[in-house]
Amino acid sequence: MGQQFASFRTYIFFRFSLRPSSFAGAAVVGCLACSIFFTGCTGQAHTATTANQEAVSSTATPAAVTAAEPVSWGRALRQKQEWYAGAEAQRIADNLLLYQRDNGGWDKNTDMATILSDEEKAVLQSKAEKGKISTIDNRSTFTQMEYLAKVYAATGHEKYKEAFLRGMDYLLEAQYENGGWPQFYPIRKGYYEHITFNDGAMIGVMTLLRDVANNEAPYTFVDATRKDKAAKAIEKGLDVILKTQIKVDGRLTAWCAQHDKNTFAPQKARAYELPSISGSESIGILKYLLQVENPGPEVVRAVEGAISWMERVKITGIRLDVIKDPSMYKGYDRVVVKDPAGPPLLARFYEIGTNKPMFVGRDGIVRENLSEIEQERRSGYGWYTEFPQDLVEKVYPAWKQKWMVAK
Repeated sequence: MGQQFASFRTYIFFRFSLRPSSFAGAAVVGCLACSIFFTGCTGQAHTATTANQEAVSSTATPAAVTAAEPVSWGRALRQKQEWYAGAEAQRIADNLLLYQRDNGGWDKNTDMATILSDEEKAVLQSKAEKGKISTIDNRSTFTQMEYLAKVYAATGHEKYKEAFLRGMDYLLEAQYENGGWPQFYPIRKGYYEHITFNDGAMIGVMTLLRDVANNEAPYTFVDATRKDKAAKAIEKGLDVILKTQIKVDGRLTAWCAQHDKNTFAPQKARAYELPSISGSESIGILKYLLQVENPGPEVVRAVEGAISWMERVKITGIRLDVIKDPSMYKGYDRVVVKDPAGPPLLARFYEIGTNKPMFVGRDGIVRENLSEIEQERRSGYGWYTEFPQDLVEKVYPAWKQKWMVAK
């Protein structure tokens, strides 16, 4: 799931973990990572980009741009409100209508802001393309829906509303009866059918549905029936979050990147994604739980357990350096260096029961150190993430004061 997304997240980590002397370079790398992720570096993305668009993409900053300037899909959701009424915003929204599958969802790893030729548009409208399955992996479907909602709110064009509602119906249909979401729907056999937290998939869906249920902008146009369904869906989803939280020796910890759709047990995905407790995915889940209004005792226990676990397993005294080498995969290597001043980190995976960080290559064998796995996996996957300092030291205490005092 989403090698490029993992790389993106690790690049963002570098943005904050590199030494001050290389701060500017880290920011550039972070921007390049965003570009790589959202244009689908695995080769699944469309490549029919005009020379002018490529020139703009290579020089533009992540800030909002003028309505006349082409915008990459990676920046399309980060524009000023008035931009969504413009011609460029509507051009991209029209692209989304072409990319949307008959089932209401979208595929992943595609720059959906690409300027399409007539031939490409015809392919996207073909029965073969429209009939393919869709996914919530790599931030797909729920991000397209958010974008369409923004453009509809700015323009009032019904076609964007209709496409959003079809997407919402897809998400509601894709949910398992027990409340979880698979990575692909209709179901794609294999690890894809697990309840998927990896890369923020299920949490991304639940966040959008929560905003719909709460009548948040830009989703105020959604009808009452669908809002009610959204409210029920996130209630069931919350139940799954609570049921999948891993308990060790009677103590709540955090979550695996994917869980069995029937037993809720932690599950393996790819060879290097073994059953484990995931530091990175658990951050997103914890953020969601901290936003639950009037949390019940089970939610309170879940939050307390996850916070306590993160405090116990955070890693200090090291930093992650990028060593450029054109001969290597991606042109660089990643090296762990001792650094007493390094910011606290979380490993992507921890062994259940021991809380030892896990580093796994394509051979599926667990190693204790990042240096022990092949360079392709060291550079091609995100093995560390920033410890959520603000979440633990600011958001959590404020949440506790707001809800715990009253109980």
